[in-house]
Amino acid sequence: MEEINNIEVVPCTESHYLKPFRVHYSQNGTKKSWDFMRTHDSVSVLIFNTTSHCFVLVKQFRPAVYMCEWENAKTQPPKSAEKTEEGAAEAAAESQEGQSASEGESSSQWPPASAGVTYELCAGLVDKPDLSLEEIARQEVLEECGYDVPASKLKKITSYRSGVGVTGAKQTMFYAEVSDDNCVSPGGGEPREGELIEVVKVPLHEAMTFAYDERIPKTMGVIFSFIWFHNNMSPKYKISTNV
Repeated sequence: MEEINNIEVVPCTESHYLKPFRVHYSQNGTKKSWDFMRTHDSVSVLIFNTTSHCFVLVKQFRPAVYMCEWENAKTQPPKSAEKTEEGAAEAAAESQEGQSASEGESSSQWPPASAGVTYELCAGLVDKPDLSLEEIARQEVLEECGYDVPASKLKKITSYRSGVGVTGAKQTMFYAEVSDDNCVSPGGGEPREGELIEVVKVPLHEAMTFAYDERIPKTMGVIFSFIWFHNNMSPKYKISTNV
């Protein structure tokens, strides 16, 4: 998953997923304009395995996150020439991660591939008009995490707007309880769609420590859903999320 090379950044002139627009409008008599992206709504699923008492997340490389890290790295001041042995060892390890740059860029200018890897809830786009949100969520759970869960067993947590300054897309979050008996495949996503996903399990007693650890790159959905579970499900099961 973390071997990224042949990086090339080019203009995006057409896309099946993002469509840029500029809207002109008047607000309280003042003329304004705003650039935004039209994209699909989405679903996400907090998966809790009742057999092992752990949450099931997905881990994957996100090019957008990686490129943000690259931009941030370019603006950072150069590090001191004096390094501790530990720092030098870390730098050497990063330089061996096998990344090559696009034309005119040396590989040392790119951050390690791990900079673009994030932990997320199982999720997917709402791009099948003939399916309900629950059915789309069910498909994602099966494809990404390998659990076969009836759509009727998915509990809606809430829905909210994401990227309100750019896309304004709506995401609907569900909760699904699974057991080891529901696991019918290793998951990993749909290779034909270019997905390369690692299934990750977070023990319940480590959940809140995981959520608030800023060293672990994760989405807001992970943090919010763990808090929701702690407030709504932990009392029911009389189990601790280590808060």
